[in-house]
Amino acid sequence: MIRRHLLKTTAALMLATLTALPAAAADVTMNVGFGAPEESLYGRFGKIFQAKVSEISGGDIEVKLRCCNQISSEDEAFKAMQLGTVDGFFITANNVSPHWPLMDVTVLPYIFQNDAHLARVLDGDVGQTMKDKLQADTSVHLLAFGPALYRDFYNSVRPINTMADMEGLKIRVPKNEVMIATFEAFGANPVPLAWSETPTALQTGTVDGGDNGTSFIRDMKFFEFEPHLVILEHFVSFAPLFASDNFMKKLNDEQRAQIIEAAEAAGVEFAAQVANETEEVRQWLVSEGGMARTDPDKADFVTAAKTVQDDFAAKRGEDFVELVKAIQAAAE
Repeated sequence: MIRRHLLKTTAALMLATLTALPAAAADVTMNVGFGAPEESLYGRFGKIFQAKVSEISGGDIEVKLRCCNQISSEDEAFKAMQLGTVDGFFITANNVSPHWPLMDVTVLPYIFQNDAHLARVLDGDVGQTMKDKLQADTSVHLLAFGPALYRDFYNSVRPINTMADMEGLKIRVPKNEVMIATFEAFGANPVPLAWSETPTALQTGTVDGGDNGTSFIRDMKFFEFEPHLVILEHFVSFAPLFASDNFMKKLNDEQRAQIIEAAEAAGVEFAAQVANETEEVRQWLVSEGGMARTDPDKADFVTAAKTVQDDFAAKRGEDFVELVKAIQAAAE
């Protein structure tokens, strides 16, 4: 009797212990950071990537998302990946240029004629060439370009109906030479600021305005203190997913292929999600956010932008010129 009781008790304890055991841990963990809120475009892209990695790797690789500059700021993350102290990060393309100047080909104002042209560049031979050259030059891996959206302009001073209305406005720009030169060509007074300093500078009036991917204007609640929304479509904004060479070398061949496959699949899926969002967000910023929208004639802006394209092509060297030509050829 006592023996049967002990056996039952032992069996019950073993069952309880097995039930309480955690699920098997992933073999590899990838910490992926970004500088924006969790529900921003970065966070949404990150969640799709996270799910794809889990699915494709069968749970052997776990992606942990770190929003809001938890593991690095966007301005410092590229260097951190070169040093191997950060596994992965979403970085707006223009913030990559200080570390790899060739990225500025995608930052040139009005360099892409339309969405189809942009897709042919990023998804085709030019995009692959950029990935390969970036890795060769910096050791950092560009896993996926992700969806590309136009940057919209906003300010707290006046509506913009012509390029002349830009005169003298203090405009926050990233620390990017092309973007600084572009706003100078538009007649504004560009003020280079790190992203981490930007919300406070806008809210306190240290600068009069700036530009961001349209969803960011809503995500960061800039509409609360920037009443004028201006549809210039002067820059294309995209935030590629990067990974450090240190992290990629921790993986075996199969795992590396899984990470790359997951990144590319996530980029395609997220691009489909956001394809029609830009105009919807613009409408929200006006109807719900209270911004006043203007759609200025772009002719003068495009003319000014062409001088920026020519100037940078002339001084950046042969590799830069060749990439510009390849982008232009993809429009045909």
